[in-house]
Formats: sequence, structure tokens, C-alpha cells
Amino acid sequence: MDTLNIHAAKTHFSGLVERAEKGETIIIARAGKPVAKLTPLETGVTDRVAMAARRIGFMKGEFSIPDDFNEMGREEIERMFNGDDKG
Repeated sequence: MDTLNIHAAKTHFSGLVERAEKGETIIIARAGKPVAKLTPLETGVTDRVAMAARRIGFMKGEFSIPDDFNEMGREEIERMFNGDDKG
């Protein structure tokens, strides 16, 4: 694991990214103190992000929500909230 100062990291950034793509981790330091780490992404991270975006709305049309959904169990919830959970 190499440590480079910020100036060197900026100068050689594209090469550092290639090294990270190959699995290497690079530490970036300011005044000799490590402040950042360039690491390879987990395999499939970008695929999972894209898949999650596609999943939004995947159940559209598969079920319906009753009109009284917000009222279902209201009396029981109010009793429990007020400390009278005997029913």
C-alpha cells in the first residue's frame, strides 16, 4: 500500500485510478499525515446501484391499497397509545 502526498496524487491521478481498478489501495497524505484512501470498489457495486434504480416501481399494478388504509386499526392504536390496551 503506497502513500503519496496530495500533489503527487493530483499529478498521477489517472494512473492511481488504474492501480485501484487492479485492486490496489493508495493512501493520500497532507504534510505526511494520511487523510484519504483510494480503494477499488466492491465487485458489482455499480451493478447493484443500477439494479436498485430499476427496482423502483417493480410491483406497480400487483396490489391495491384499500381506501380506508389510514383508518384501519385506528381505535386499537388510540387505546394502546392512551395506555388502555385491554381492548
